[in-house]
Formats: sequence, structure tokens, C-alpha cells
Amino acid sequence: MNRIQNGWFSEVNSQWPGQALSLEVEEVYHEGKSKYQDILVFKSKTYGTVLVLDGVIQCTERDEFSYQEMITFLPLNSHPNPKKVLIIGGGDGGVIREVAKHPLVEKIVQCEIDEDVINLSKKYLPKLAIGYDSPKLTQHIGDGFKYMEQHENEFDVIITDSSDPVGPAQSLFEKPYYELMKNALKPDGLLCCQGECQWIHLPLIKSMMDFCHTLFPSVAYGYTTIPTYPSGQIGFMLCSKNKETKFSEPTTVFTDEQVDQLGLRYYNADVHRAAFVLPQFAKKAFQN
Repeated sequence: MNRIQNGWFSEVNSQWPGQALSLEVEEVYHEGKSKYQDILVFKSKTYGTVLVLDGVIQCTERDEFSYQEMITFLPLNSHPNPKKVLIIGGGDGGVIREVAKHPLVEKIVQCEIDEDVINLSKKYLPKLAIGYDSPKLTQHIGDGFKYMEQHENEFDVIITDSSDPVGPAQSLFEKPYYELMKNALKPDGLLCCQGECQWIHLPLIKSMMDFCHTLFPSVAYGYTTIPTYPSGQIGFMLCSKNKETKFSEPTTVFTDEQVDQLGLRYYNADVHRAAFVLPQFAKKAFQN
């Protein structure tokens, strides 16, 4: 399917029926297929460079920082000492970039299955891919499932930066994957996964919360705003093996000066707390 028509890219997808986001295209940088997915990279008129996987926008230069900062600092600042962090996915490098900023993080391991995404991001999205220059990083190209099966009781925090629950990423939204993460975490470890949109995927989020409660004593759903994701919002599933974890109250609170020093443009302590204040329709759905 040609997703660019008359100079516009349109994100038409069965996951959000009846709606589509369109961006005006100035130049197509790359269009092809890796071993795992279709990859499109283009320069948009108002959002800079855009990375698209299987027809779905993954990031744009203009608004990526909202997602990258929140999926990173919501979990890292909910753990008292996040020394060792595992990132599953995140081939564009943005999450690595943010994790590397945290003063308590000593070691980062990334497990990304599609090396083409990494290489194209280094070429066309250098502001995100700068994360790959971090001396804290150890990189592993391969299946996150297989990697975690071989690494138990090892990580303080696991962050899963995945695409949507279709194709190769579908299993990342199911209970066996969360069981693997639980085993790979240390006794006080916690995780954060891309958790979809309240406006579109409420039943999926509810089902995920239900099975997470059977695995972890502390579970929460937080979210952020981001213009180029469906309905302008994306959520995060957070789970901790420590029953004392309260995700809505950060254990590490950055001062305004620290926020500026770290170059953060979206995340701060107030935004952290607010991320867990749910609209009534979602709050009610998750309580039932």
C-alpha cells in the first residue's frame, strides 16, 4: 500500500478505525523492508524527520521527547537506586539517550531485534541515536524473550519501548512476557512498558492491568500527551516487585535546576505525579 498520496503521509490503520493522522511530506529519505517490518523515513513539513514502522508513526523530531522522557523517568525516578537498566526495543536510541542522563544509572543493556531500525536512526535521527554513544551502553541485537530467559534476577529496571500490539510486538502485551520481565528483575525491581491509548485501547489496557495484578504487588498506568500518536496520548504500564512502590510519588525528585541541566523538555516532578491522575472514564474502567 502506498501510504504517501499527493504529498501527504496518512497513518491509516485498523488499530484506530475511523481516524487517521496525516503529515505533509517534503522528502522521502528511506522506504524499504527489513527482515521484520516495513520502514519509512521522511522529512515532514512541520514535524521534522519521521520514523514509520509498518505504517505507524514511531517518532518525530518535533515531539519525541515527550514519549522518551516519560517512558524513562517515570520508572527510573520510582526506583530508589536504578543502577542497571534493560531496554527492550527502542531502536531509534531515544530511550537510551534519556536513561544515560540519569545520575544513578551505571549500566544500560539494550536488546533490539531489528538492526535496520538502529542503522537508519543513526543516519536520519542523530538527535535520538546519540544515545548509542553512551559509555554506559552494552548492545545486544536479538530477541528480547530469549535474552531475558538467560538473565534472571539481574536488572533494577526494565523498559520496553515497543511498537503496537500487532505483528512482531504483539507478544510484548501478553502475560508470558511480563512473567519473563519479572524473573529478570531483582527482588526490588520494576518495569515500564508502552501501554497504549486510553481513548482507543481501554479494554486491552484493562486486560493488561488485570494480569499484571496477578504478578506484581504494585501496578499503575500513567500517560503522556504527544501530538503524533493516535488521539494525542500514549500510556505506560508500570509494575514493581516491591509492594512499597508508589509510582505516583517519585522517589527521586529533580529540582528545576536539575531538569535544566539534564536537558529535559517535558518531564518534571509535577508532571510525574500528574501522569497518574486518570480521567474518570479510565479510572472507573480500571477499578472494575
